[in-house]
Amino acid sequence: MPRIANQALPLQDWCVLSLRPRNQHGGLRAAAARSGARTLALSPFAIETRADAATRAALAQALGAEVVLYTSPNAVAAAAAIRAPKASRGQQVLAVGSGTRRALHRLGVAADAPGRMDSEGLLAMPQLAAVASRRIGLVTGAGGRDRLAPALRLRGAVVLRADVYARVPQPLPPKRLDALAAVLADPRQVLLPVTSGEALQHVLVGLPAPLRKPFARIAVVAASARLADVARAAGFRRIAIATDARPASLLRAAVDAFA
Repeated sequence: MPRIANQALPLQDWCVLSLRPRNQHGGLRAAAARSGARTLALSPFAIETRADAATRAALAQALGAEVVLYTSPNAVAAAAAIRAPKASRGQQVLAVGSGTRRALHRLGVAADAPGRMDSEGLLAMPQLAAVASRRIGLVTGAGGRDRLAPALRLRGAVVLRADVYARVPQPLPPKRLDALAAVLADPRQVLLPVTSGEALQHVLVGLPAPLRKPFARIAVVAASARLADVARAAGFRRIAIATDARPASLLRAAVDAFA
C-alpha cells in the first residue's frame, strides 16, 4: 500500500549516529532514510588492508585449511585484495553472518552462516562441533574480541590465523563534533546502533566532557544481548536489542521500541 504523502515515517525527524568504519556508512544511511531519519557519521576507525609478506604467508596457510572462517565483509575484501579466495574440493567455508556470506558469494565462494550472526553463533554451528586435530583457517582483522581462536583451540583445533586488515583509530574532527553537539540539543530523537563494543568505547573516550551527559540520554539499539550489556555498562538506559547486525534489523527494532 503506498504511503500517504503527509504521513510521517516511523523515525521522522530522528538522527541516526553511525559508528561504521570510514566510508562504510551507506547501508545504515539508506536504511535510516527509508524510516525518515538522517544520519550523522562518527567513524571511530578506518580499515587498512595488510599486505606485507608475513600477512600473505599467513593468509596462504589459512586458505589451505580444511575449514575457513571469515569474520566480516572487511575480512573478505582485504583477503581478496591480497589473494583471490577459492574453496577447494571438500573444504568448508563459514561466514560470521549474512553480509559476510554475500561478500563471499560475490567472489564465487559458497559459504554457510549461522542464524545468530556473531562469534557465538559460529561456534554453535555443527561444522565446528568436532574439530579436534583439524586445521581451521581464521581470516579476520587485528584486535577485536578474539573469541573464536581460543575457543577453537580448546576444542583441539589447529587455528591458522590471518589478520588481513587493521582498524586504524580516527579522532572525530572538530566539525563533526560540532554537528554532534547540535544533534544532542535534543537527545530524545537520537539513535545509536551498536554493532561493535570496541567502536562504542573508542567514541566514548573521544567525547568532550560537555557532550557526555546528553550522549548517555540517546536511544541505543544493540545487535545482540551482549552488546546491550556493554551499552548498559557505559551508562545508557534507553536500550533495544535487534535480532542481528543488519541495518534493516537494527532500524526495525528501534522503530518497535522507540518510535
